[in-house]
Amino acid sequence: MNLEWYRIFLYTAKAGNLTKAAQELHITQPSVSYAVKQLEKELGVKLFDRLSKGVRLTSEGATLLEYVEKSFATLDSGERKIASLRDYEAGELRIGASGPMIKHVLLPVLDDLRIRFPEVRIRLSQGNSAAIQSRLKDGQIDLGFVHLPFVDPELEIQQLVAIQDGFVVGPSYRSLTEQPMTTGDLAKLPLLLLSRGSSTREFIERWFGDQRIAMEADIELNSFEMLVELAHRGYGAAFVTRSFIEQEIEQGLLIELPTAEKIPARHIAMATRRGISVPLIATQFMQMLSSGKRML
Repeated sequence: MNLEWYRIFLYTAKAGNLTKAAQELHITQPSVSYAVKQLEKELGVKLFDRLSKGVRLTSEGATLLEYVEKSFATLDSGERKIASLRDYEAGELRIGASGPMIKHVLLPVLDDLRIRFPEVRIRLSQGNSAAIQSRLKDGQIDLGFVHLPFVDPELEIQQLVAIQDGFVVGPSYRSLTEQPMTTGDLAKLPLLLLSRGSSTREFIERWFGDQRIAMEADIELNSFEMLVELAHRGYGAAFVTRSFIEQEIEQGLLIELPTAEKIPARHIAMATRRGISVPLIATQFMQMLSSGKRML
């Protein structure tokens, strides 16, 4: 069925005259007459009575008009909705990341986005890389943030920013900062690590393993903030991202341990579902993040 026929039918019904409908539609009167006849033929009913000075809806035509008006009103609403999404006057930003990433990487950009596009609803989901991976593939979020290395054939991965990790301790361990510590010496300390299954835990275990040093966590937690708190209280050495605790280091609440073996930098990446277009607002957020790439 030709949608244009219905549009011509609607204008003709409103105008009550083929010529007036043609003028409003900027087409010829024969084109209007042809479209009406084709629609009547397709539906198998007469839609208009032809009068000397125009046309008048039949009973069947009046019934059809009710549905056509609603349909075009719905289409018009759809166009307005798309325009609001295009102009960031509506829509949802559905993203997921770990707590530290949210606080130190995403929030500064989210603050800017909220100011620029206050009508956009922000849906933020916290979890480790494995949880974010699952939510992305289930369609619960449109954009996820994970630590590299990260491989999944169903996801597109875009490197975002480099981060540097290290071990920090409280003031009671200050004497350990006098000279670089070997990996073996670090393994002898009470180690405060994120729980197994997190990419950060896998990274540091791999670092020790590459140097053939056995290590064991004394305290395992799901919270980055709790690792920092326990390190400050003297429970041991916490493995954390340095830029996330710069303020604590400047205030003397935490002290970074120098290591004889350099800890490699890692990267945070943005992940999306492969072959699936993300909403316009998610694309805008990705651009805002990418424009501020730096070493953390």
